[in-house]
Amino acid sequence: LPWQREPSTTSGGQGRTCVLEDGSIFEKAAIGVSIIHGELSPERAKAMSSRGRPAAPGGKYSAAALSLVFHPKSPKVPTFRADVRMFSLGGEDTWYGGGADLTPNYLDEEDAKDFHSFWKDVCDRHGTSFYADFKKQCDEYFYLPARKEHRGIGGIFFDDIPGSPGTLALVRDVAESWMGSYRPIVLKHAQEGFTDEEREWQLIRRSRYAEFNMLWDRGVRFGLLSGGDIDRIMVSAPPLVRWKFDATPPANTPEAEMQDVLKNPREWVKARE
Repeated sequence: LPWQREPSTTSGGQGRTCVLEDGSIFEKAAIGVSIIHGELSPERAKAMSSRGRPAAPGGKYSAAALSLVFHPKSPKVPTFRADVRMFSLGGEDTWYGGGADLTPNYLDEEDAKDFHSFWKDVCDRHGTSFYADFKKQCDEYFYLPARKEHRGIGGIFFDDIPGSPGTLALVRDVAESWMGSYRPIVLKHAQEGFTDEEREWQLIRRSRYAEFNMLWDRGVRFGLLSGGDIDRIMVSAPPLVRWKFDATPPANTPEAEMQDVLKNPREWVKARE
């Protein structure tokens, strides 16, 4: 689908969304831009205050975000998600967030090391402590507590960083680096064959992705509370999923190896050194 402009939301603002479906490599890929403004609902003000950003219901806010998600057709190619975002309260206090993370169905340790090393290099250009902090935040945020497992092998995630020229430089660098971290992995695996069983495992893993989006993703909840377009709010959802009862993989299989990593995140950069 081509770029489409959203109608104004009930709170004010607009967005643009572009979606690719049934491509030769990506079963679904979406890029979205949103710029909104309005007054804080009681729920949103409470959520902000709980994270150390004091806010009162009715306070004026503005927000902007650029986000993307790529769901490949092949189970051998990982899903990729990334975003950068800004939130301003009362036109005075401004915070930034963003990140990039990888969700494979099958573990390729070299991919994991390359991906994390890439993002450590990006972070190190702005602060030597950033990667360790952002990697930890990513592991903590993309977590399904009911299943006691993480959504993927992580990457970086940061939120609520006060606005400054240095923060803006970091956010810009992150956005401009997305494709450099992901494109080599896609090219490496896109032409690999796969079995029906591997496709089924991909659909099961996608159900966990959908669970996180619907139950835990703060951006989805914020969009719903802001009165946004439901199709665009849920555009990051995978195109096809499968929920299978007791989908625990047999021991000593590639699927079990992947599941173990999701339950026990690794320090990928240290593994390379």
